[in-house]
Amino acid sequence: MAGGGTTSDVRSLVSSLRSAYAATPVKLKIIDVYVLYALTTALVQVVYMGFVGSFPFNAFLSGVLSCVGTAVLAVCLRMQVNKENKEFRDIAPERAFADFVLCNVVLHLVIMNFLG
Repeated sequence: MAGGGTTSDVRSLVSSLRSAYAATPVKLKIIDVYVLYALTTALVQVVYMGFVGSFPFNAFLSGVLSCVGTAVLAVCLRMQVNKENKEFRDIAPERAFADFVLCNVVLHLVIMNFLG
């Protein structure tokens, strides 16, 4: 049967992903937790809007876009800080973090302007 082989393939894939993630540096894991937090916050806002309603739709939209934008910027930070990424080898981690902070400030100024 093909079902037993598929289960063992999934288990081996999950175990290889776990061992690869265990070798990930701590600072990258912290950024991963931050991305997960931002996306979870956006999902909670969408679920809340589904229950309560979307009367101030621009407030809902700006909150979700703020969370998703912050998550995207954090993923960009993770790509730049990762030592194994050969594209961003010339960028110092301090510069990558400064870019992250500056882009977050610009993002949130646009979000506050959208709120009105």
